[in-house]
Amino acid sequence: MTPVTILTIIIIYFGALILISRLVSHKDSSNDTFFKANKNSKWYLVAFGMIGTALSGVTFISVPGEVGAPSGEQFKYFQFILGNALGFIIIAKVLLPLYYRLNLTSIYSYIEGRLGYMSYKTSAMIFLISRTIGSAFRLYLVVIVLQRYVFDNLKVFGDTGFPFWATVLISLLLIFAYTYKGGLKTIIITDTLQTFFLVSSVFLTIYFICDSLDLGLVQAFETVKQSNYSKIFFFEDFIGSRFHFVKQVIGGMFVTIAMVGLDQDLMQKNLSCKNIGEAQKNMFTFTGTFVVINLFFLGVGALLYIYASKYSIAIPTVDGAPRTDLLFPEIAFKHLTIIPAVVFLLGLTAATFATTDSALTALTTSFCVDFLGMDKAENLAKAGNVRTRHWVHISFSILMFLVIIVFNTLNDKSVVSMIFRIAGYTYGPLLGLYSFGLFMKKLTVRDTLVPFVCILSPALTYFISAYSKEWLGGYVFDSELIIINGLITFLLLLGISKKAPANIG
Repeated sequence: MTPVTILTIIIIYFGALILISRLVSHKDSSNDTFFKANKNSKWYLVAFGMIGTALSGVTFISVPGEVGAPSGEQFKYFQFILGNALGFIIIAKVLLPLYYRLNLTSIYSYIEGRLGYMSYKTSAMIFLISRTIGSAFRLYLVVIVLQRYVFDNLKVFGDTGFPFWATVLISLLLIFAYTYKGGLKTIIITDTLQTFFLVSSVFLTIYFICDSLDLGLVQAFETVKQSNYSKIFFFEDFIGSRFHFVKQVIGGMFVTIAMVGLDQDLMQKNLSCKNIGEAQKNMFTFTGTFVVINLFFLGVGALLYIYASKYSIAIPTVDGAPRTDLLFPEIAFKHLTIIPAVVFLLGLTAATFATTDSALTALTTSFCVDFLGMDKAENLAKAGNVRTRHWVHISFSILMFLVIIVFNTLNDKSVVSMIFRIAGYTYGPLLGLYSFGLFMKKLTVRDTLVPFVCILSPALTYFISAYSKEWLGGYVFDSELIIINGLITFLLLLGISKKAPANIG
């Protein structure tokens, strides 16, 4: 499969997305269409499309890669997925009814009415920072794959491959081209198509690898089950192990509540449904599908390592260090036939851009609503609102481009991983803010102090994580660290609380 062939497939793929965008948005590119899809989305399309948004390209290549990692992770990720499922149920039963009752465009508007202006702006800013860094990081990792296997081999400037910055720029320009007019209404349709490619690629990859190994589906299941990669539940060493069942499930649940239920990106799709009943049907359907698809991703990982062992394929390295997340593309592009390679490419592209297009739309929505007040009655009919929204969309595309270039300049996996982890830390304050708002009905806060609380809480959480072995008898934190972050925020908010006026709650 030559780089030109791969590039041709990518061009055709994005051509289809841009055509869909034109068909969806040619009659209506208003802010109501962009922000809320006119509150007319079909719940089953939202549920299916959210799979692509939730999984991302990092999941597509990293989850299978982790199955055979030297750390012995195997199927431990499925414990985290079970926690995710519990979190999705809580979101459907607790947060969605709140958002629909208040008829929100931006979910952070709830904080303004409950805790005050500065609390509201702080919540929205946390989202903007976290989502920009997180989405840029996800796109960055996948662009590395495309750069390594495709664009480095396109000799467009003599003997020099296509430059990395140009690959990133083209990727973001393509996303901008099909999202800037129709926004959420377009994404509901394009993400449905992209999720179809993503899900199809998982099942087809399993089929092609099984065929290469001369295994039927039943034989493949037994082979994975009997392999060294299929351990799901870890109950050993609660104190010192990151993999313990309780840590993974509880961490997965709270990470989901914070990074999905309190995140404008995924909630914006839910809020585009006609009513709360349809939104909840969407969430429950999405949850079941999400669990099953991730289990198949883990199965792909086990089969990849079995295949690599049989044909003596080494894990690819970057700067001399093994990178398990490159095993999937290494096998797909270099060791399978052209059809499996095309299937992988479409799946990876779909997973990556279904996440990034959704993030750009949510970032634009949050800034326009939370900082420019475009949803307020006095601003709805303002001339130039749509043009302003276009400029905001352009600005976030440029910002994401710059963040990715910074990641690439650092070229240090440990530094980049720490940046991504810090982005995850910022959701802890959101968890604390919403918990305080929902459960402390008779209290509010000294609003001007909230930004300082949301800075102090992640800092204290970091120190607890860094010294947990020393302070807590060898205890090692994993994803459950977000609970500590949220709890610290909650306690600090209690420290600056005061009695709420009678009309707040």
